[in-house]
Amino acid sequence: MRCIPAALVLVGLAMPALAQDKKDEAPATAVQTYESPITNNKGEPIGQIQIRDGANALVLRVTIKAGGLTPGWHGLHFHAVGDCSDPEKFEKSKAHVNHDKRSHGLLNGDGPDEGDLPNLFANADGSANGEMTSEMALTGEESLKDGDGSALIIHANEDDHTQQPIGGAGARVACSVIK
Repeated sequence: MRCIPAALVLVGLAMPALAQDKKDEAPATAVQTYESPITNNKGEPIGQIQIRDGANALVLRVTIKAGGLTPGWHGLHFHAVGDCSDPEKFEKSKAHVNHDKRSHGLLNGDGPDEGDLPNLFANADGSANGEMTSEMALTGEESLKDGDGSALIIHANEDDHTQQPIGGAGARVACSVIK
């Protein structure tokens, strides 16, 4: 006759109770997904964003087609207004989301502000693919899809993540509306 260790018996007995507890839990909330085209300073589509909003963060995926950007690093920020109707400068998108609460810069001791995102690298052919996270949310009172929406702005230069107000990222060269 074989003896079964007590720990195995206890685990075996506990399993049905754990399974029952799982049944009583509320189902997980579905992840909300949002997609939008990205346009350049000529108003031409050069790629798209996909935003997946989860319980703790959103995941932003940026895809730029060949020829869409100049090769190298580009600053990327969420701006306060979802308006890309002035493609020469994309100034209708205003400043960063909630820029008045904190200083600019992922590496700034007084930052980052809620619009700050990591840089995006464009390949030699001008294409780019990137995925990053943000603590912003798609919906709610102070969210990307508030009353006037927001915009994802791609800048001409790299963001150094410290200088004010935009880390030396330069001109706005691409924009995507989030509404």
